[in-house]
Amino acid sequence: MKRAFHAALAACILAPSAQAESVAPGDVSYDEAGAVAASLTGQPGNAEEGAKVFSTKSVGNCVSCHEVTALADVPFQGNVGPSLDGVADRWTEHEIRGIVADAKKTYDGTVMPSFYKVSGFIRPGKAYTGKAIPAEEITPLLSAQQIEDVVAFLVTLKDE
Repeated sequence: MKRAFHAALAACILAPSAQAESVAPGDVSYDEAGAVAASLTGQPGNAEEGAKVFSTKSVGNCVSCHEVTALADVPFQGNVGPSLDGVADRWTEHEIRGIVADAKKTYDGTVMPSFYKVSGFIRPGKAYTGKAIPAEEITPLLSAQQIEDVVAFLVTLKDE
């Protein structure tokens, strides 16, 4: 019994944390082209969850601007942004992460939202317009994990 307890204790001490600390939106390190080399969570994303975030109108809503053939069952795909078929052949994972987190770092003037940003912009909507919102109450449009999940999904989109 004592041996089992010590083994369990050692496993807990030596095992990596189940949930890594996420990088705060203001602490993301972008390179000069807007790419983000490090995962925002320290863990890989889940491509299946990323497809859900991408295609769910109440979450990422990426599909309202971008068309993706792999999500052909999702209606009303947009054409404001480029088709993302083959996106993993055009950009690296680091570039994709930077674009999803804050596309304006890569494409100045883009209409694509900054999904992982909490300052330096005017957020539209009745909850925000004309109101001073305390900084600690402002949250990014997507969480760090959702960003990593979307990146994991997008890096699966390669030309055949």
